[in-house]
Amino acid sequence: MTVSVLDLGDDENRFSPDWLQRVHSFLDGVEGALLTTGGGKFYSNGLDLEWLTAHSDRASEYVAQVQELFARVLTLPVPTIAAINGHAFGAGAMLAMAHDFRVMRADRGYFCFPEADINIPFTPGMAALIQGKLTPAAAVASMTTARRFGGPEAAEIGLVDETAAEGEVVKVARTRVEGLVGKDRGTLGAIKTTMFAPAVAALRAG
Repeated sequence: MTVSVLDLGDDENRFSPDWLQRVHSFLDGVEGALLTTGGGKFYSNGLDLEWLTAHSDRASEYVAQVQELFARVLTLPVPTIAAINGHAFGAGAMLAMAHDFRVMRADRGYFCFPEADINIPFTPGMAALIQGKLTPAAAVASMTTARRFGGPEAAEIGLVDETAAEGEVVKVARTRVEGLVGKDRGTLGAIKTTMFAPAVAALRAG
């Protein structure tokens, strides 16, 4: 079994409906392990606010689709890792949090939940996802401040597991997750579903 690498794109990698559909289609074929990364200066800038503004009547449906992606990655029955090549903002940072592990570029890029500065409160599901992965202190420090964490600061607080030099992020992430390939899918899926049951329930509640 191999590590399936999902390239999120080489622009801001925002969650357009078409982008969400492509990601779900990719996840359908993942077997050994999942590694996600971007191809430019962004890992992901999160919600497609331009699309959302133009389709405000579909906001609830759109948010539900985004949260379903988080729930799916959170409980995927294979090891998962985010190789954060650049900026991870808002829902893009939440997607990274949904993975089992995170490796971030050390010298450039920010990991940030900007909600407190852009006046968009976290949904119960999004809050549960983040809080399910962080210590209470780290959740307060990242969710209430809108602070932009560079790689070393993100690692120190626990937002990411480790950092790597430019050009090494994917390699380090792959090495970390390769050793975990081969776990029984049914068992691993059940463990994750139990571990993150409150977050998954909140994400799928709407």
